[in-house]
Amino acid sequence: MYGGEIALRILLDHLAYVERGEERWSAERQAWKERGAFTPTGVTGAFAGLVAGHYEYGVASVYSEFARVQGWLQADRTLTPQKHRELTATLDAWAAQDRKLSEVEAALGPPSILFGGNNPLYGKTLSYLTGALEEPMVSFHFWNGPDSDTGPQWPPAYTEPVLLAVRVGGSDFGKSFTFTPEGQRRRPT
Repeated sequence: MYGGEIALRILLDHLAYVERGEERWSAERQAWKERGAFTPTGVTGAFAGLVAGHYEYGVASVYSEFARVQGWLQADRTLTPQKHRELTATLDAWAAQDRKLSEVEAALGPPSILFGGNNPLYGKTLSYLTGALEEPMVSFHFWNGPDSDTGPQWPPAYTEPVLLAVRVGGSDFGKSFTFTPEGQRRRPT
């Protein structure tokens, strides 16, 4: 009904109230502030400081980390602990070169959670997780859009979204990102 980050905030506010978890929800937002994942303009503002343009697809991945711990998040698929360890051990290699959406999906399979639509022309975030809550979510942040903010908005720059960064949840927000060369080029100045 509202869309964007405000819809996520309202949803979690209501779920926390119904589940009598308002103190946990408040503590989580405070932890986000301390880790740099929440600014005066919310999680959207934290992403704006790291990822170029109006990148909305990753915001839900941050909110989902809290929802997961509360038992409110249902993953479409989970990784085995071994596959998760292999993935986290190779993140630097994954981000060392530019990647497209189809490459990541071919190598890792369908995501545990898809944030964004199925249209292959638009950006999205693919998150992978295990069934163990102590294992952090790993989110692959993809972008596709115009080459510049002043140019035509259509068609997008690429035939499919390109990987900007991989983020491991639960740690210092700015340090949790590993950027691809394309992600480095598109970082805000």
